Amino acid sequence: MIQVTLPDGSKRDFADPVTVAEVAASIGAGLAKAALAGKIDGKVVDTSYLIEADSPLSIITAKDADGLDVIRHSTAHLLAYAVKELFPEAQVTIGPVIENGFFYDFAYTRPFTPEDVAAIEKRMTELAAKDEPVTRRVLPRDEAVAYFKGIGEHYKAEIIASIPANEEVSLYREGAFEDLCRGPHVPSTGKLKFFKLMKVAGAYWRGDHRNEMLQRIYGTAWATKDELQHYLTMLEEAEKRDHRKLGKELDLFHIDDHAPGLVFWHPKGWTLWQGVEQYMRKVYQDNGYQEVKAPQILDKTLWEKTGHWDKYRENMFTTESEKREYALKPMNCPGHILIFNQGIKSYRDLPLRYGEFGNCHRNEPSGGLHGIMRVRGFTQDDGHIFCTEDQILEECAAFTTLLQKVYKDFGFTQIIYKVATRPAQRIGSDEYWDKTEQALMESLRRSGCEFEIAAGEGAFYAPKIEYSLKDALGRQWQCGTIQIDSNMPERLDAEYVGEDGARHRPVMLHRAIVGSLERFIGILIEEHAGALPTWLAPEQVSVLNITDSQADYAREVAKTLQNQGLRVKLDLRNEKITYKIREHSLQKPPYILVVGDKEKAAGAVSVRARGNKDLGVMSLEAFAQQIASDIAKKA
Repeated sequence: MIQVTLPDGSKRDFADPVTVAEVAASIGAGLAKAALAGKIDGKVVDTSYLIEADSPLSIITAKDADGLDVIRHSTAHLLAYAVKELFPEAQVTIGPVIENGFFYDFAYTRPFTPEDVAAIEKRMTELAAKDEPVTRRVLPRDEAVAYFKGIGEHYKAEIIASIPANEEVSLYREGAFEDLCRGPHVPSTGKLKFFKLMKVAGAYWRGDHRNEMLQRIYGTAWATKDELQHYLTMLEEAEKRDHRKLGKELDLFHIDDHAPGLVFWHPKGWTLWQGVEQYMRKVYQDNGYQEVKAPQILDKTLWEKTGHWDKYRENMFTTESEKREYALKPMNCPGHILIFNQGIKSYRDLPLRYGEFGNCHRNEPSGGLHGIMRVRGFTQDDGHIFCTEDQILEECAAFTTLLQKVYKDFGFTQIIYKVATRPAQRIGSDEYWDKTEQALMESLRRSGCEFEIAAGEGAFYAPKIEYSLKDALGRQWQCGTIQIDSNMPERLDAEYVGEDGARHRPVMLHRAIVGSLERFIGILIEEHAGALPTWLAPEQVSVLNITDSQADYAREVAKTLQNQGLRVKLDLRNEKITYKIREHSLQKPPYILVVGDKEKAAGAVSVRARGNKDLGVMSLEAFAQQIASDIAKKA
């Protein structure tokens, strides 16, 4: 007798081993039709999986997150199936699930065209409509290698050959197509209805630039038509907000092939940068941080002590001088410990908070670079707090409160909190991990935050909190973090004199709020679609005259506002006022002031707010008060 326990606690008995599909059918025809997979002891399995012992079971449908992963995984195989149908000489490689979709890499003699992609998607739809069953079989490794070599799939054979010889591998078949896969998959292709292919990109075989270039086809798949349409609409909106597009249109920055992965900031973009940096500098000053500056280039021996030379060297830019090797710093932490180590520190000095707008360099792969979101040279609002173990809770709670205020000022109110806990491979006692993990969790509770546990995702030396903000399109961006570190102070011999007169190691809290300023500014541009709030806008006011007779008055208006600290653009060109208004509107300033003869005679201005909102005629003093209020409220 086999007993299956369902999520509601009810039990079902079966005389013989039973499949997940058969259990679903015993519950009801509706569930049997909707079932995509099952979950047994936390593992997702096919509906054909045979239950041979008493087990807990959840039936997974398209409404479940696991069900959506199964749909996307299966749609990746459907993509490969369609490609092989249309382009038999193409070789399939790997096709995983990714956020919001999937991709599959192919080796083919020529680049796929947009027309090819459209034909592939059409063929996928046709294959799905055939509702072919998806079946699984298992082969010994060597037999599977021979099978894929025999059908000309040499990449698959290479993948399988890297698996230990004594292992078996699973293959999934749908119609004429069979692929290597761990599964699970939907029971038949008819379950795959709502998908779209998005784009083609290059990708190196196994992610190694020394290998051949493949073609990666990206797609998305959803449980319902409405969800697919919502996602596609969101992508359209995201494209309009793309920081690379807006950066060019608004003349903020550019990326140049002479310096890949590095940013050329134009005057307006650098004004925006300074707005963010000076705001964060005030945050430092108001919250007990001492701003420091460490060198860009540090000797190899320091990076050997920290462990980066052995584990991170390929991502570091290195140089040599007088037969000594150096590296551009990829992070600021070691420099701050060297500053801490100058002079004797007492327990009375702790907590000691250092902050730096530290410029770092990391040799990111060229294929991973993305505008100013993913670069090789970046600046962090980096801070390190040296404290005792007993001060961790208080410092972390204060940091969370501070981070919440900063994000709110930048227009973000939705924050996702995660505590990344001990990984399997770690150093330190269980007592240490218990104490530090509980301190992080309690610090979030004190700040009134609900949080998720990211089990096993902490660093090998300590847990951390990750703070992700949610933007206007619902996208999540992990920016802030606070991380406990007792390892680096040990490696670099940091000490303080305790109340007992003995020497002790401080705990080092790595913390960042916005993280990379480049990336955060990219997020801001996309969040606000380039229409930045008044306090951040590179140009806060445009002043336009109608005819030359108001030119002197327009200059007076602009000068008066500039003397009040506002960023003003004066346009005295001999152009039609409608043309000038339209042109300036495209640059998205918060306010456009128009002055004609009536405004000049009254000592006033005609005010247009962003979005083509006509606020009428105001005295210059009234307008100045309004914009000052906007800035003060971060509106």
